[in-house]
Order: sequence, then C-alpha cells, then structure tokens
Amino acid sequence: MQLFKKTNIDFMGKRNTMYFASTIIIVIGMISLFVKGIDYGIDFRGGTEIVISFANTPDYGQIRSALGTINYGDSEIKSFGNERTILIRTTKQGEGMTIANTIMDGLRSNLADKSFQVLRTDKIGPKIGKELRRDAMYAVMASLFVILAYVAIRYKFSYGMGGVLALFHDVLLTLGILSLLNGVTPWLNLEITQEIIAAFLTIIGLSINDTVVVFDRIRENTKIYRSLSLGEVMNRSLNDTLSRTIITSGTILIVLLVLLFLGGEVTRGFAFTLTVGIITGTYSSIYIASAIVLDNSLRKKKE
Repeated sequence: MQLFKKTNIDFMGKRNTMYFASTIIIVIGMISLFVKGIDYGIDFRGGTEIVISFANTPDYGQIRSALGTINYGDSEIKSFGNERTILIRTTKQGEGMTIANTIMDGLRSNLADKSFQVLRTDKIGPKIGKELRRDAMYAVMASLFVILAYVAIRYKFSYGMGGVLALFHDVLLTLGILSLLNGVTPWLNLEITQEIIAAFLTIIGLSINDTVVVFDRIRENTKIYRSLSLGEVMNRSLNDTLSRTIITSGTILIVLLVLLFLGGEVTRGFAFTLTVGIITGTYSSIYIASAIVLDNSLRKKKE
C-alpha cells in the first residue's frame, strides 16, 4: 500500500533549516531542564505516595493542615488527573505500609469531608530508587552505543554516527518537551517513572528501525544510480520510503492518541511521551540521520 505514488521533495536541501529548528527546540528544552527541572516519580526518588479520589473537590489547605497534625505537613500535595483526585508524596520512610497507614488515619481523623477512597499506594526505599535511576540511565546509554555498533558494522561508521546522533536528538528533544509541559495541567502527569523510561527505550527502537529502512534504500539506490550525487540519491531514497514511513508512524500514532485520551491516568504519561517520540523519530530519520551522513561525506570530499 502506498499513500503517495510519487513525490519529489528536496529533503536534503532543507537540512540546514531543520538543523536550526531542532537546535532551537532542544536549547529551549535544556534551559527548561536546568531552570525548571523535571520531577522524578516515586520509582526514582524513594518514599511513599498515595493517590486519593474525593467525592467533591478537596480543599488543599485543609488537607495540608490535616497532615500537619501528624507531622507530615511538608508532604507534596498536587492534583492528579482531575480536580477531585490528589497525589500525596512524602520521602519519609517506615516499615511496610506504616507511612501510608499513618497518612490515611490522619486524613480520616482530621478532615471534615471523609468521602474519599485510596486509588493507589506505592512505596520505594531510597536505595532502590537511586539504583533504579542509575540503571535507567545505563539502559538508555547502552542501547545507544549498541545501536551505533550495529549500524556502523552493517553500513559505515558515518551511518552509525548519523543514526545515533538522531537518537540523541530524539531523546533530548522529547525530554525537553516533558520538562516544558510537566505541571502545566493536572490532566497530564509527566514525572519520570519506569513507564517513561520504557517509553524512551521504545522511541529509540522505533526511530532506529525507521532510520535503518531509509539507510537500506540509500544503499540500494547508490548502486543503481551511480551517476547521481549522494545528495540526489538520498532525496530519491527518502521520497521512495516516505509513504511507508508515514503509514507506519501514522498507525502507531493513532493507537497512541487513543491511549492518551481514553487510556486513563496510569498510561497517559507513557502515551504522551511515545507520541512526541514517534513524531521526532520520524522527523529525525529524514532530516537528522540522513543529513548528518550527507554532510559528513561532503566534508570528507573537501579534505
């Protein structure tokens, strides 16, 4: 199935403009990361968190006062998904579910509105949280270096560098967007959790798969169209694979949008991260990975 029968888009002619656009977005995202930062979920921070749903819109001041009576007034309290659901998080540690039970007893004893129910309770020790944070970073970095080795062996080293730099682009751009949008609306919780790390690893896999398809077509067309320059071969190859790329990414995107809007709070952050990653991954396969290979080839010819 082909979405477009024949296109003749000059992708490589626009690569400098796309470099500039990507750089601007990544810089804005990195500034947000350094200034605003990004929140870690209970998985990586350690502590106890409770998600509570109220029948009516809760009064945050009363909740904090109720927690203050049991010496938990410094706990983090924020909306979670909708205005009637809140998340309470504390870094205090205790055996078993002692902390969670103490918080719930304090709310039941000191709140006038007792019409609420606990939706979720999580507890992670600080040592485990630190180890999970370290292992998550190792997992992302290891995947990038393994992909570099695979693409470099299958094609050329410059192709491997182009593919991996495109993946760095995808990860940094997506992470920056998460930092910018986290906390903007209670409907979208974008804390870094194990689910979000899984989304990043999925982005890496999907993006490099799309890039390899493009690289395969470039290699085939290089042998067929020997009289054309590398830039012309790349444009032809990108146009050849454009229909396949849009259909593949588009079908995944439809599923993710359904999951984002209908899947509920638990999967919303994962679906949003993967949605951004699919878009950036498709874009980077065309305008980053291939463009870097072309520029590297042109640079070597000048030397």
